[in-house]
Amino acid sequence: MTEAARVNVVELSVSEVSQALKRTVEDNFSYVRVRGEISGYRGPHSSGHVYFALKDEGARLDAVIWKMTFNRMRFKPEEGLEVVVTGRITTYPGRSNYQIVIETLEPAGAGALMMLLEERKKKLAAEGLFDEARKQLLPFLPRVVGVVTSPTGAVIRDILHRLSDRFPRQVLVWPVRVQGEGAADEIAAAIKGFNALPEDGDIPRPDILIVARGGGSLEDLWCFNEEIVVRAAAASMIPLISAVGHETDITLIDFASDRRAPTPTAAAEMAVPVRSELLMRIATQARRVTACWLRGQEARRTELRAATRALPTLDNLLAVPRQRLDAAADRLPRALHANAHVHHRQFERTAGRLSPQLLRARLLRCREWIGTLSRRGALSQRVLLERRSDRLKAADQLLNAFSYRAVLRRGYALVRNAKGIPLHAAESVTPGMPLEIEFYDERISATADKAPRKAKQRGPSEQGSLF
Repeated sequence: MTEAARVNVVELSVSEVSQALKRTVEDNFSYVRVRGEISGYRGPHSSGHVYFALKDEGARLDAVIWKMTFNRMRFKPEEGLEVVVTGRITTYPGRSNYQIVIETLEPAGAGALMMLLEERKKKLAAEGLFDEARKQLLPFLPRVVGVVTSPTGAVIRDILHRLSDRFPRQVLVWPVRVQGEGAADEIAAAIKGFNALPEDGDIPRPDILIVARGGGSLEDLWCFNEEIVVRAAAASMIPLISAVGHETDITLIDFASDRRAPTPTAAAEMAVPVRSELLMRIATQARRVTACWLRGQEARRTELRAATRALPTLDNLLAVPRQRLDAAADRLPRALHANAHVHHRQFERTAGRLSPQLLRARLLRCREWIGTLSRRGALSQRVLLERRSDRLKAADQLLNAFSYRAVLRRGYALVRNAKGIPLHAAESVTPGMPLEIEFYDERISATADKAPRKAKQRGPSEQGSLF
């Protein structure tokens, strides 16, 4: 291009160039179908939109799924999953690159689905959702059976018919979609809803749950492989039977449930026993119990008869006690007479020690002893009072000796300031300062008229401070 031609080129802003490129790309790639491997997927952004890239062995294409489109998707993106997407190619001016706005996403063939299924199975198994230790036992005879399935298919009719044949029970059906968009959310919500029912509410809480669906392709049964359904089944506090597809169909809910049934009909057979078989078993057990009771009673009668023959007669049992009673009756009069004689002699010896003269002498000695104790007590109390009086006088003298009033009695005075604090030196007094002077018999108020002269140092012979 010549210099003149370059000068005549129209000048464009960056935004104008970006918008022109955006129109060109969108006009030429309005709707495309792309196959590639998902790379850099980290889940939805905080805004709800999803960002990742599609790549193959030679190129990389940025991709975005808007929030509303992502929520409607049947299959969600997975890192490393090969997918086929449809959407529009557009540009992002903020980074000067192009991207595809995805509208639909599906795995690239059954092989990709199986790989995704295996990876999800390993992930959930590592979390312990498939452990046998957490599986619950099924109730023997549930009162209420909850069924999560489509209300219009043949599955619910097969289950109701089989339950009616075996043991009629109350059935609660939670209708859900078992295929297509939103089916996984409805199935998980139904399992959680049954578990949330109160045990004593108006709607009875099921004792067992059956999640059922007829056969189909891997894509048709995919909603039973979604994490939300598997986690809801693993968290169910009500024992749960999964009956999805035919016997050869395996879904992830089968590993998380407490029992897997090959068909919905088999699930109904697992849920309840056969009523006629139970009645027959009860009748058989009743006959066996009655026969055992009769045999036991007859055996006890035989043992009682044998024990009765081995027991001695009444006369034999009472012969020895009768002889002992007769012998005791013969000895009783002589024993009573001898006992009375012994006690009479004891009373006579005691009466000899209880004459009036002896009692008066003993009473006199007791009176003299009491008088002696009284005199001793009075003397001891008087001595104690004298000792305490002497101690009190000594304490009073000591208190007077240490009291400053004794000093005031000898002609001294105590000077205090207005706050009642004693003043020890003249330097503490200022002109006009109110003072209080305490003598031995009274206190007077005074006012200092001038500052005191500086005290000269006293000699050794001069009198010092009283304090």
